[in-house]
Amino acid sequence: MQHLELGFIGFGLIGGSIARAVKKKYPDIYIKVYTRRKNPQLDQGAAEGVIDELLYSMDERFSSCDIIFLCAPVLKNIEFLSQLKPLVSPTCIITDVGSVKGNICRAASALGLGRQFIGGHPMAGSEKTGYENSTDILLENAYYLLTPDEENRPEDIQILQELVTAAGADCVVLSPEEHDRITAAISHVPHIIAVALVNMVRCNDNEEQNMKAFAAGGFKDITRIASSSPEMWQDICVANGESIDQFLQYFGEQLSRFRQMIKDGNRSNIGSEFQKAGDYRDSIPVKRSSVIARSYDIFVNIDDRAGAIATIATILSVHGISIKNIGIIHNREYADGILKLELYNEKDALAARRLLEQNRYVIAERD
Repeated sequence: MQHLELGFIGFGLIGGSIARAVKKKYPDIYIKVYTRRKNPQLDQGAAEGVIDELLYSMDERFSSCDIIFLCAPVLKNIEFLSQLKPLVSPTCIITDVGSVKGNICRAASALGLGRQFIGGHPMAGSEKTGYENSTDILLENAYYLLTPDEENRPEDIQILQELVTAAGADCVVLSPEEHDRITAAISHVPHIIAVALVNMVRCNDNEEQNMKAFAAGGFKDITRIASSSPEMWQDICVANGESIDQFLQYFGEQLSRFRQMIKDGNRSNIGSEFQKAGDYRDSIPVKRSSVIARSYDIFVNIDDRAGAIATIATILSVHGISIKNIGIIHNREYADGILKLELYNEKDALAARRLLEQNRYVIAERD
């Protein structure tokens, strides 16, 4: 494992985080990165020792790679497969990091690369993009899904599993079809619903934009994922269209049922739906990374007095805890705390909570 040569096509948040993690574990691994144009952030990656070789053309230099990661948008990755076919050695493992598997697995098989291609999907992310936001801990304790098929060599699957585990992730093997069904339900459709909710408010707001003003609390929280990359999500929606359509149809039926229950004034059935949803949501583990980027927020009750926010910032700063974002919650429908602190990771969030409680601040409980 120490002397593997890895190639990356695209090198943003996910590719950069994979490279950082495996370099940390195996410093002698050699990493080549293809990029179309000069990028100061990737120059920094080379200066840091994460990238050993920057390539500005896709050529025979990829023929020596043991594993190649496709880290571009999902439809672009399929185009790269065609370009890589004449370049890679027969023993090279090709994988990707996209959130749709069926189409790229079929494309690899059609190109005669079915034996070499193993679909991959790290279930981790951030609202930030680009190599500059990558970290060597992004994949820690995250599920990393692999979607091999009967064409793949067992030893290749094992190598990829070992590399994923070395990056700190938990490897899970699924079929491409099951993967796409799961991600449609827990990621793709929720993103579409969040976009629809935001556009519902945008299109129905008045000239004074009162809806927008009052949406700063719970509404903004539950629709955070609507701010995701349009370029990335237009490809995902097209690539996983069949599975997405099935769940959108089911969701539409659920909304129709709710409309009818509301028209009928059926309090009992409405309450039952909320109860069942609440029970199921409460049973979902909270410690895992997710395909929907997690935020690490703390809501604090503070007095309305000069210097109150500065005092909290100082307490955290003295203990080496950086605040990623800070804001006042005016709409407190879903949050008891008036001050929202966003931290960079779970460790900092837990430490900040402990420090503030030690200083007699009241922290609002939120899931």
